[in-house]
Amino acid sequence: MSLFRTKSVDHLIRASQNQHGLKRALGPLDLTLLGIGAVIGTGIFVLIGKGALTAGPALMLSFVLAAVACILAALCYAEFASTIPAAGSIYTYTYATMGELAAWIIGWDLMLEYGLATSAVSAGWSGYVQAFLAGIGLHLPAALTAAPGSVPGVDTWFNLPAFIIMMIITSVVAFGIRESARFNNVMVALKVVVVVLVIVVGARHVDTANWTPFAPYGTQGIFKAGAVMFFAFLGFDAVTNAAEEARNPARSLPIGLLGSISICTLLYVAVAAVMTGILPYQRFAEGIDHPVALALQLAGEHWVGGFITLGAVVGMTTVILVMLYGQTRITFAMSRDGLLPKKLSELHPTHNTPFFNTWVIGIVFGLIAALLPLDFLAELINIGTLAAFTLVALAVLILRRTRPDLPRGFRCPGSPYIPVLTMAVCIFLMIQLDPLTWICFVVWSAIGLAVYFLYARRRSNLHTTS
Repeated sequence: MSLFRTKSVDHLIRASQNQHGLKRALGPLDLTLLGIGAVIGTGIFVLIGKGALTAGPALMLSFVLAAVACILAALCYAEFASTIPAAGSIYTYTYATMGELAAWIIGWDLMLEYGLATSAVSAGWSGYVQAFLAGIGLHLPAALTAAPGSVPGVDTWFNLPAFIIMMIITSVVAFGIRESARFNNVMVALKVVVVVLVIVVGARHVDTANWTPFAPYGTQGIFKAGAVMFFAFLGFDAVTNAAEEARNPARSLPIGLLGSISICTLLYVAVAAVMTGILPYQRFAEGIDHPVALALQLAGEHWVGGFITLGAVVGMTTVILVMLYGQTRITFAMSRDGLLPKKLSELHPTHNTPFFNTWVIGIVFGLIAALLPLDFLAELINIGTLAAFTLVALAVLILRRTRPDLPRGFRCPGSPYIPVLTMAVCIFLMIQLDPLTWICFVVWSAIGLAVYFLYARRRSNLHTTS
């Protein structure tokens, strides 16, 4: 039964209010921009082309469908984040409802979402920056441009730009949440300006005839593209990792979660409308990794290309920051519970951040970005996220039954129907993933179980105090 021992919800709430813990410095605007920073990255500039081929102009509806799935999960997250404003997100919520083993598994799996995301996006950031440098006549030595084996026929050893950006972002996160939020806010403002520029400039070249037929592949195309576009919204849940650093979590966290998804949905739908209005959807051929830039170039707006590159680089920078931040708060919470070494939950006396933890995470995943080709691991990020969404919906139902008396700053509407629908949608999307992804996911989880039984279980705070 020790596998199902749970943390006291009242203890979690008291611990989150400890004045000697993480610094409460974030308001609703900071949290909303944190969510936008995590969501808007290369997806809006890259995935739109693939979505247009799948759904045609009805891609606009696919984005709405994907947003609905995320909003369902966000409603569940908002209830927990406002009720138990503690670091650790779904790991902490699971520990309070389903027990230690389930919490460990989801904490371990979240490393696929947050940790590998920082590595994968850092590698993408490296590619854009190298393309920019090549445009002005600067070239890195081939050995330092990519991970070993990443480029066929080229002898590459180390992706230096990917490692450098990871170290820069690690230093920003390590020196304080207020500093991280300011950096993120500036970067988000820049990339939103770029997206709005794309919409305004592109709108002048829209030919509404290109929107006919609106849904050439019917509802099947809309649903299929929606499954793809769902992943363009991933990352908003990182906002819940800031629960212990929000000034008024009961009010600010629901605003940050739902506000960031709503703003991103409006921008995504507008860009999809403009892109499919400029070019017939058939023109977005497979293999084109810059569909937005292509559409504006064919419309004669060549000067916008540089701004789109800037938007992609800035977008990826904020994704790295928010995902790295989320990973450090997950490991901080697990360490504080005794499941990971205590050193990872020590706070810096000046910065009030898990300083050592942040640098360990930054260096480890920076080296992964520099040394490992990550294409074959990309879908693992998605399956880890969908598993987390499923568990948070289940946890809402459990806590409603076990602690109906608990004060809730925000209540998920339509319970139990909304949480059940959230689980159904997430499980449906998980089923669509490649079998190899499931195999890798099971192997990763098995490694996590081995670490739990050989190390974490007997060092857990709940074990030592029982």
